[in-house]
Amino acid sequence: MIIATRIKELRIEKKMTQVKLAEMVGCSQPMIVKWETEECEPTASAIVKLAKALDCSCDYLLGEADE
Repeated sequence: MIIATRIKELRIEKKMTQVKLAEMVGCSQPMIVKWETEECEPTASAIVKLAKALDCSCDYLLGEADE
């Protein structure tokens, strides 16, 4: 799943902890772990919040765009 890789890469690039990202998205840190390890996929509303928190587009997170 490309979304898992992109969430983790962007989070690390921005020097953001899983806890901080979880706070920004409004979920738990274990949920961030599940998304980053491909245990489950974020919902559409979570993808929108992730894109905002990680300063990227939803299309980028979903692998539909390269930037």
